[in-house]
Amino acid sequence: MKTAAARTWVPDDGGSRLPAGEAHAWQPGQNSTACGVPLRRAGLARFPHVEFSDLDPLTGGSGDRVAWICPRCQAAAGGPTRGRRWVRNDPRP
Repeated sequence: MKTAAARTWVPDDGGSRLPAGEAHAWQPGQNSTACGVPLRRAGLARFPHVEFSDLDPLTGGSGDRVAWICPRCQAAAGGPTRGRRWVRNDPRP
């Protein structure tokens, strides 16, 4: 999945534009994010050259200026989610 974000920024070294602010997962060819937010109405810019998995700040990827990553999109993309996942401890027979 690729990235859609609320703002853009360009690094000082003159590279290509990168996502900033609020970030969502986006599949090319779709007009909405993985969580169902319409790109145009939400004012999200598309970043077809940035993988959604590269936004994790621990990897040192393209997410330096991303302030918030949508948890619904993270779950849809198969990435780690914050908080505890639901686990059945005592299943019914």
